[in-house]
Amino acid sequence: MAEMGSKGVTAGKIASNVQKKLTRAQEKVLQKLGKADETKDEQFEQCVQNFNKQLTEGTRLQKDLRTYLASVKAMHEASKKLNECLQEVYEPDWPGRDEANKIAENNDLLWVDYHQKLVDQALLTMDTYLGQFPDIKSRIAKRGRKLVDYDSARHHYESLQTAKKKDEAKIAKAEEELVKAQKVFEEMNVDLQEELPSLWNSRVGFYVNTFQSIAGLEENFHKEMSKLNQNLNDVLVSLEKQHGSNTFTIKAQPSDNAPAKGNKSPSPPPDGSPAATPEIRVNHEPEPAAAATPGAALPKSPSQPAEASEVTCGTHPAVGAQEPGETAASEAASSSLPALVVETFSAAVNGTVEGGSGAGRLDLPPGFMFKVQAQHDYTATDTDELQLKAGDVVLVIPFQNPEEQDEGWLMGVKESDWNLHKELEKCRGVFPENFTARVQ
Repeated sequence: MAEMGSKGVTAGKIASNVQKKLTRAQEKVLQKLGKADETKDEQFEQCVQNFNKQLTEGTRLQKDLRTYLASVKAMHEASKKLNECLQEVYEPDWPGRDEANKIAENNDLLWVDYHQKLVDQALLTMDTYLGQFPDIKSRIAKRGRKLVDYDSARHHYESLQTAKKKDEAKIAKAEEELVKAQKVFEEMNVDLQEELPSLWNSRVGFYVNTFQSIAGLEENFHKEMSKLNQNLNDVLVSLEKQHGSNTFTIKAQPSDNAPAKGNKSPSPPPDGSPAATPEIRVNHEPEPAAAATPGAALPKSPSQPAEASEVTCGTHPAVGAQEPGETAASEAASSSLPALVVETFSAAVNGTVEGGSGAGRLDLPPGFMFKVQAQHDYTATDTDELQLKAGDVVLVIPFQNPEEQDEGWLMGVKESDWNLHKELEKCRGVFPENFTARVQ
């Protein structure tokens, strides 16, 4: 019998809950259709909006804090492996080995301590803070259901009072249910009206405490880590002093596809074949005397070099011809001067001789080194570049500032422009060396 009674009570409770749900659903439909008024509390609705916003912000903060902790853990592992590598390569006979191992141990302990304190002082506090939201959220939802029950009881009572045939017994029962529904709703409503604003205001203090804890822990961590790093640096300095003669110097290695200096990178010639590139060498070793032409010894004068006398005296030969004295000058010069100086001097001699034939003398630009001829067309891409057509002859001159020269580029002036203007400022420019071939 007791079991039957228990089942009867359970069945009756289920039936009551089902009836409540149906009544609430019917009430909500009527309210949406405008056939029943709904009790409104704008102040409470604002509190609910703040609650939802606070819950969203807290959930995001908790997620980001967990991500931060995961990153700290990952950095700890990376730092640990790096220190293990140092311990492995640190040879037993090197000074400071024991100190380096101790520093690695302290480094590991410092990471562990930092991570644990973040968990205790930030993450657990965060979890406790968010732990109160589910209960309040459930009570807000329940308060909403009780409000619907209250409105439904109120509408039922009002409809019985306005009926043509009044049933006093039903009216009395409806009034009793209304008072009961109102009491339940107001008790929940009052509690939430007090808790929600208080919870909303508490967020400021919580955010301050959380981020102050994180900032303080991180500051102390980096202070202690800085001390360890300084100690490790001191150990390595002592190692460097003992093995100072074997110090490793880090040098920048230019890429095969990039210039060593500046931003200019010469393009390859259109046909893909590299143009002839002059090789300039400085050779301080004298060449054998047998290289000189017999019988072409130069007269020596204490006031004037023999090479200069061969250039400035006598009749200049036609282009392409070369007198014995001139050959001797070149060979004699190469036996006493670096190849670069001889080469530059010979180029100047040839240019002067060539300019001496024909209608007029060609005055070479200051610092003239040698001539090149364009093998391909080159379209200038900047204001400081020369525009070249295949066949153009260019007089190569040095850069005013050698630091500005990019690998693979030369400075020069087109021979036709120089003959016309005789002004370097208007005519000179840079051009890619691999688009040209040396002719002198």
